[in-house]
Amino acid sequence: MKSIRHAGRQLFLQMQIVIISMHAHQRLTTRILHPMALSARTLRNVAPVSLAAVITLGLLTGCGNDSTTKPAATGLSPVAQLGSQIFNDTSLSASGSLSCASCHDPAAGGAAGNNLPAQLGGPHLDLQGTRQAPSIRYLSSNTAFFFDAQGTPTGGFFWDGRAASLQEQAGKPFLNPVEMAMPSPEAVVDRLKLASYAPAFLQTFGAHVFDNPVMAFERMTYALQQYQKEDAGLHSFTSKYDAVLNGKAVLGEQEMRGLALFNNPQKGNCQGCHPSGRNANGTLPLFTDFTYDNLGVPRNPALLANTDPGYFDLGLCARSPGDLLARTDLCGAFKVPSLRNVALRQSFFHNGYFHDLKTALQFYVQRDTHPEKWYPVVSGVVQKFDDLPPQYHANVNTTEAPYNRKPGDAPALSDAEIDDVIVFLQTLNDGYAP
Repeated sequence: MKSIRHAGRQLFLQMQIVIISMHAHQRLTTRILHPMALSARTLRNVAPVSLAAVITLGLLTGCGNDSTTKPAATGLSPVAQLGSQIFNDTSLSASGSLSCASCHDPAAGGAAGNNLPAQLGGPHLDLQGTRQAPSIRYLSSNTAFFFDAQGTPTGGFFWDGRAASLQEQAGKPFLNPVEMAMPSPEAVVDRLKLASYAPAFLQTFGAHVFDNPVMAFERMTYALQQYQKEDAGLHSFTSKYDAVLNGKAVLGEQEMRGLALFNNPQKGNCQGCHPSGRNANGTLPLFTDFTYDNLGVPRNPALLANTDPGYFDLGLCARSPGDLLARTDLCGAFKVPSLRNVALRQSFFHNGYFHDLKTALQFYVQRDTHPEKWYPVVSGVVQKFDDLPPQYHANVNTTEAPYNRKPGDAPALSDAEIDDVIVFLQTLNDGYAP
């Protein structure tokens, strides 16, 4: 991907941060700082109580009302209520034991509730997939795949963006032979007819909807889409960071240091793909720009597909139905996920190679400074980017911080700074209670 990025990513360099400190006599003192001046040392000298009103392009307190759209207090619509039941129905799988909810655990922020690199499915739950199950939270603002004005691939659902909508995405696991493994839409509808909620399905979509299995399957996936759009738990915006943005909480000293490192383009540079400020329309940040990146993640031997040395998951360029096969510059690129609830996950990246957040962040900043830590060494030579064929190694992002380094350089973040970033990322977990 290298230089394929939104031009707006450089807006951070123009930000100003206002720190308003409350002093002993309740007198307000305001200092205007460029973000590059917010070193960890500076922030250590700012007491937590002084951080109550940090504003970054409307980032924190005083930036307007919370404009997040929430379902009506009366609850889910009848269609979305059906979607919730379908989402949790294990009978719609060939094994009779797998539902959508099986791979999307609320305790893991909507991602898989275990540390497997890919979940097990199929008729006997003994077939491994090839990618980690991503979180389903905060997807309702996503769009169909497109190339933006700068040519940046954006949007789409799944790691490779092959589905154009939540509805299309919802239907595919039912028919995937290594997931719910149903042989056809008709077979799914046959099971649907026997469900306890079948009368409500008929009442909602028409008494004769089951007479047309293709239509019934389409209505089923529509109900799943509406459930994901309407259920507040899937986009609750209830993290501590949201409370801070809405003026109802304050970041602590270490959390603020982590935020500064997260945003600093010479340090973590995380905001380049995971914007932390309010969106242009004032809504709360999703911590993804819905684009794609090629990070050169190490090959995962725990994936059975990788026992074949000729197998490579090429991501965006190789997605079904093959519309991007000619774009070999996109081989190895995968969707940028939201970082909301990232601290609750047990596997990271598309192939689930890493199993704890600190190691994943160490990889980000040490991939190029200490490649021998992450890749095989054969006859004294590091086999860097070993999960891509050699002809696609040039696609890996090596130009943006923190990847723009070479062996012998200092990593962009120290271990202590990584700890600060992790503490900040923990403020993105849903369910904060002041």
